[in-house]
Amino acid sequence: MTDNNKIINQLRALVLLTQTEEQVARTRISQARTDAVRRELTKNADNAAARSFEITEQLRSLGGVPDVVTPAIGRLSAVLKATFEQATPIEEALLTDLQLEHQLLDRATYVKVLAQTAEQPRVERLAEKLIDAHKATVEWLTVVMAEEALGGPAALVATPLQKVAGGVAKAVNAPVRFVANTVNNAVDTVQHAGEETSENVKGVVGRATALADAARETLTVGRAASLRRAERIARREGNKDAADLARNAREELGDVTADELPIKGFDSLNTTDAAKAVKGLKEPHDIRVIIRYEETHKNRSSVTSAAQLALAAVAKEAVGVDS
Repeated sequence: MTDNNKIINQLRALVLLTQTEEQVARTRISQARTDAVRRELTKNADNAAARSFEITEQLRSLGGVPDVVTPAIGRLSAVLKATFEQATPIEEALLTDLQLEHQLLDRATYVKVLAQTAEQPRVERLAEKLIDAHKATVEWLTVVMAEEALGGPAALVATPLQKVAGGVAKAVNAPVRFVANTVNNAVDTVQHAGEETSENVKGVVGRATALADAARETLTVGRAASLRRAERIARREGNKDAADLARNAREELGDVTADELPIKGFDSLNTTDAAKAVKGLKEPHDIRVIIRYEETHKNRSSVTSAAQLALAAVAKEAVGVDS
């Protein structure tokens, strides 16, 4: 097989994968947590479409058959991916996105070497452009994964089905003895106090079994009050672990008071000052508390975006990515 034929075959594969990349980016737009992320995903999708066109034009210039089937296949692949990933946690969906980008990067690198060998400078320049684009996307997805690993909230929001899938996966993989001990302690605390209902137990147990994400969607109207009572009783009885679990669950729901926030006087700050203050946070937990609180109270997009950038900076440091 000649080098030109190898290049043609690889360009065909790149068109298919790039069309899939574009559609994946477009499906992710609806999952963007902030307007800034939404704009970035839209730009990524548009850039992928432009890359598809450039690859196709290069394919034609080498005598390859004009591609009319591959784009449709790419779109179908993305639709199927989006459908099937609803049964998987968000982190698994993101890992699949990352695999796609790595494959695009590896193929583009291979095409660059093939082009150098075949003395095809135009193809080589295209390959270099693709390499730069996919390196940037790999880095962005790596940071998003790190945000999720740090406890989030990540730049992309899980769909309701992915939240449930993630909660179930965590519950299945949780150490049985840890869960059993935590639940037993929580139940004992509530029963000993004699002041709790089964709803309180559900709140603490739900958090203990790592189903907080799903709980945010399914708990009843009185969940915040139940968690506060569970926390109060647990602290009174000296059960710090159960109390902390209840508080963490409250924080996930955005149910914290202004004096519990990591930024003093946060409620009295205007949008500009609030965003500036948020950028100074360094602890993932503190950033999460602010984001949840802001989303459930004033919901100022610029403040939420600033908090997301602060979390991204921490995530970049965790994975060794330069800012």
